[in-house]
Amino acid sequence: MKLYKLVAIGAAVAVVAACSSPQPAQYASELPKLDVESYFNGTLDAHGMFQDRSGDVIKRFVVVIKCSWQGDTGTLDEDFTYSDGTKQKRVWTLKKTGEGRFTATAPDVIGTAEGIVSGNSLRWRYVLALPVDGKIINVDMDDWMFLIDDKVMLNRTAMSKFGVGLGNITLSFSKRAQ
Repeated sequence: MKLYKLVAIGAAVAVVAACSSPQPAQYASELPKLDVESYFNGTLDAHGMFQDRSGDVIKRFVVVIKCSWQGDTGTLDEDFTYSDGTKQKRVWTLKKTGEGRFTATAPDVIGTAEGIVSGNSLRWRYVLALPVDGKIINVDMDDWMFLIDDKVMLNRTAMSKFGVGLGNITLSFSKRAQ
């Protein structure tokens, strides 16, 4: 009987936690509406930082992103420059899979990222192979992007491992004039 009570309590906690986290649909009426193929087309400049779970800024970075589309397939070619002078490249391949639905892959992403657009928001969920102190650690990424206007998008990503928060990434994207 004790086991059943524990299972019931655990299930109730899981349901409450799931209900309390934001869902893309709650942003459906927010403007301006995000058109992924339009916004991620051309060149974007991004500025960001990584904060550990205590809120300390660990790294700052800038990114230049060259974006293009061929039909329902997009390429985001990202060049990172970190505050310590190191550089990194990531190339995403996006595929539109339905109305407001996308998948994405990149060499350091485990499996496939799943994206949902709703109103002015885009939520990506994926696992990233992150180099830390000479090791690779697979971390869960819960990535939210919000279109502010036709040029600016803000991005907040929560990083976790086994449900434990590791830190957050904050980014500001600016679309260059074409």
